Amino acid sequence: MPEVNIDIGGRTFQVACQTGEEHFLQSAAKLLDNEASVLAEQIGRMPETRMLLMAGLMLADKTAGLEEELRAAEARIEAQTKELTTLKSSPPNKVEVAVIPPQISDSMAEIAARAEALADSIEAKAG
Repeated sequence: MPEVNIDIGGRTFQVACQTGEEHFLQSAAKLLDNEASVLAEQIGRMPETRMLLMAGLMLADKTAGLEEELRAAEARIEAQTKELTTLKSSPPNKVEVAVIPPQISDSMAEIAARAEALADSIEAKAG
């Protein structure tokens, strides 16, 4: 089992881990060190156990907030997935086109015929 030296809050600790997990341990230690550094800047020197406890609690608080955001995001995704499924399964929107009554069609044809006759008459007089 490899042993890794990690620095947290200006102190070095030797920690054992599984082979191949050294990178993950270093990443986790970096997160804890960031929190411990904030504590050291705000409070100053404190006992190692208190520093680790406080830094761990700060990380746990951040993690709880992120978990809540994740749950909210998952709920939004689920709602949107349901809406998408509903939209896909519903029939497409139909566009209704009004039917023109025959009387209007006949009137339009008569007006068009008169307009053509008038145009022919004007053309004959001009030509």
